[in-house]
Amino acid sequence: MSVYDSLDSITEELHKCMKCGNCMAVCPIYKETRQEVGVARGKISLAEYILSGETEMTKGMGDRFSLCTTCMACNTNCPCGVRFDKIILAARAEAVRKKGLQSAKKIAFTALKMQRVFDFGMKAGSIFQGIALKNIPNRHSKLARMRVDVGIGKEKVFPMLSKKTLRSEFPEVIKVKTPKMRVGFFTGCMINYFYTDIGRAVIAVLRENDIEVVIPKSQACCGIPASVNGDVVSARTLAKRNLRAFERMGADALVVACSSGGTAWKHVFGELLENDHELKALADKWAKKSYDISEFLIHQVPFKKEGLGRVARKVTYHEPCHLNRGQGISKEPREILKSIPGVELIEMKEPGRCCGMAGSFSLVHPDLSGQISDRKTADIQTTKTDTVATGCPACRLQLQSGVENAGFDEEVLHTVQILAESYRVGRKN
Repeated sequence: MSVYDSLDSITEELHKCMKCGNCMAVCPIYKETRQEVGVARGKISLAEYILSGETEMTKGMGDRFSLCTTCMACNTNCPCGVRFDKIILAARAEAVRKKGLQSAKKIAFTALKMQRVFDFGMKAGSIFQGIALKNIPNRHSKLARMRVDVGIGKEKVFPMLSKKTLRSEFPEVIKVKTPKMRVGFFTGCMINYFYTDIGRAVIAVLRENDIEVVIPKSQACCGIPASVNGDVVSARTLAKRNLRAFERMGADALVVACSSGGTAWKHVFGELLENDHELKALADKWAKKSYDISEFLIHQVPFKKEGLGRVARKVTYHEPCHLNRGQGISKEPREILKSIPGVELIEMKEPGRCCGMAGSFSLVHPDLSGQISDRKTADIQTTKTDTVATGCPACRLQLQSGVENAGFDEEVLHTVQILAESYRVGRKN
């Protein structure tokens, strides 16, 4: 039974918990609030009360289950092996079944399912975004803040919407002279609409390594925003659309440059479609062929090191939760960075600590998200570096906001962007 279909599915996980409190030592929510409800152990108790019939799922209870970044730090620190991420997903899905989805989220996830409407809305947003956003002078990238506080904090920094989406910038098939293989590129939303520079770097690096790139125009959001908020219906619709889009185009492998998107392809699609025999088989097929871009470059190609140019950067690396703990990818981005001439990798104290973004969590709990971010920013500052590398565009957004508001000059990039830069320098030389 899928965790998305019934709260009963997590009974075994609940029974594993011995209430030791080891989760308190690593939970970013608990470190800021010091409240039992903020930590895994407290939410497990709430879930047990609901299953036993001692209480019912109310709106207030649903709000308590929203106090989680799904960073999975508690999973790795639990001596009993409790998968708390499954517990929180099941509880949120139950909350939506019992009390419905919040109006704003319902509108947002409905729009995500209507791809043409969503594309039109984002294109219109790129034209008129100056009405709501004001530019921030920044030599590294185009950043902005809200002109009016709409409840998410006036100090929050955002990337500007790209005038042209990544998927409209390139053909569906990007050919090379002597292709080693044909690889599908799942862009996700952040890279397609905001961080097109990451997408261009992925394509450039793959082409540099003689790989034909396929970018289906009918692909959609990965559905993680919907699934982590309990909107199982929308998440399933998006999973089916993506699977069919890439199956139709065909590829030897699929690469993702977004930690949440990678988690969706490797784990979530199969869990969402567990009761659909045909689509479950399709999800399992693509899960085996899906790779984070760093994982793909290290283990599948491997990427060529001849011709890499010198890039003078002092870099510290932030580990996205869904890449490190969600997919077990930690060494690969570091291997890439260490292979680039001129790059000096300086580790921060807690590279794997959650940055506080967690998608919609940062919008629903902006103050708490900011407090978690401040700790990460302070950790970055101690490294005395000039660049932060990460493997997730959502983390990039949060890290950019943190360093901008702290007032120090630090460029935040995806790891693959630094590799692409090295290839560019090598060609010039």
